[in-house]
Amino acid sequence: MGWYMTRDGVTRYGPYTEEQLRELANAGRLLPTDMVWREGMDRWAAASSVPGLTFPPPAPLMPPPAAASGSVSHGGNRIAAGVCGILLGSLGIHKFIIGLTGPGIIMLLVTLLTCGIGGVVMSIIGIIEGIIYLSKSDEEFYQTYIVGKKGWF
Repeated sequence: MGWYMTRDGVTRYGPYTEEQLRELANAGRLLPTDMVWREGMDRWAAASSVPGLTFPPPAPLMPPPAAASGSVSHGGNRIAAGVCGILLGSLGIHKFIIGLTGPGIIMLLVTLLTCGIGGVVMSIIGIIEGIIYLSKSDEEFYQTYIVGKKGWF
C-alpha cells in the first residue's frame, strides 16, 4: 500500500513506500504536522500519529536579529565609535555616534572651554573608551551602550 502526503491540504504527493516515508521523516522533509493517508484509512491523519516515523528535533528558537526587531545592527556603530574614540576622543564624537548626547556634549565643552587643556584628559578617556568598545562583542556593546545607555567607560 502506498502512502500519500500533503502539507497544504491541496497538493498530494506520493505514493511512497513505508520505507520512503520513514526516510522523508528522518530527513525533515516530512513534518509531524503534515497529513498522510493510505488505502484502508478512513481519513487523513497527522504524520506524527503514524507508528514508526521519527522526526528530527525542531531547530532551537533563536532571538531575532536586531535588524528584524526594527532596530539596526550596531556592529558598525561599535567599530566607528571605537575608532573615533581613539582618534578624536577629546571631541566626544564617539559618544554622539552611539546616541549618548549628554556625555558627548560634556567632552566637547570641556575641550573647547579649556582651550584644549582639558582636551588632554578627554582624549585619554576617549582612547580608553575606544579600546573598550572595540574589545566588546556586538551583543555586549549593544546591551551595555545602546540598551543600557552606559555613559562612561
